[in-house]
Amino acid sequence: MFESIKSKLFARNNGEPVVIVSGLPRSGTSMMMKMLEAGGVPIMTDSKREADIDNPKGYFEYERVKDLEKESDKSYVREGRGKALKVISFLIKDLPDDNDYRVIFMRRNLDEVMASQNKMIDRLKSSDSDADEEALKEAYRNDIVRTRLLCKKRPNFELVEIHYRNTVEDPVGTASKVNAFLGGHLDEDAMRAAVDGSLYRNRA
Repeated sequence: MFESIKSKLFARNNGEPVVIVSGLPRSGTSMMMKMLEAGGVPIMTDSKREADIDNPKGYFEYERVKDLEKESDKSYVREGRGKALKVISFLIKDLPDDNDYRVIFMRRNLDEVMASQNKMIDRLKSSDSDADEEALKEAYRNDIVRTRLLCKKRPNFELVEIHYRNTVEDPVGTASKVNAFLGGHLDEDAMRAAVDGSLYRNRA
C-alpha cells in the first residue's frame, strides 16, 4: 500500500511518465518501439542509426542515451515525458530520479539472443566475436535480475515483462497487455499490424 502511494506521488510531481523500452541486445526492443509508434506513442529518437539487414524496420534509438552511465547532466531525459525512449537494460540504473517511468522489459530466450547477436557481430566483423559466450549469458542473466529488482525498489518505476516469442505468435495479446499497462488509450489494431513475424529469424 505504502509503495503504491509513493508511486502516485512521484507521478504527480514528475508529469507524464517516460515510457522506457528496454531489454538485452536483440531481444525485440526495436519491434516494441515500432508497435508503440503505430499505437500512437510519440517516439524519442534522433534517427542517427539507420535501418539495416539486422533491423530492417529501424532501431528507434537516441544516441545520447548510450552515455547515461557517464554523463552528469541527464536533464534531456525529461524530453521523453509522454514519449517512448529505448534504453538497454544495463543503463536502466542510470536513469535520473526526476521522472516517472513505465518500463516495458523485453524478454527473449537467451540462446536466440546469442544466435542473433553472433550473426550481427559476424556481419560487422567485430572483435566481440571472441567473447566467452557462457560468461556473456551469465552476465545477461544477472542483468535481468538486477533490472527487476531495481524497478521494484524505486518508487517512480513500474515494469511489465513482454516476451518476444509470445509477441510474434500472439501480437493481439501483447498489444492488449501493453495498452493496459500504459493506460488504455493506444490503437491496438495498429500495434498488432506492426509485428512482422518474418523477422523472427533465430529460433531456439
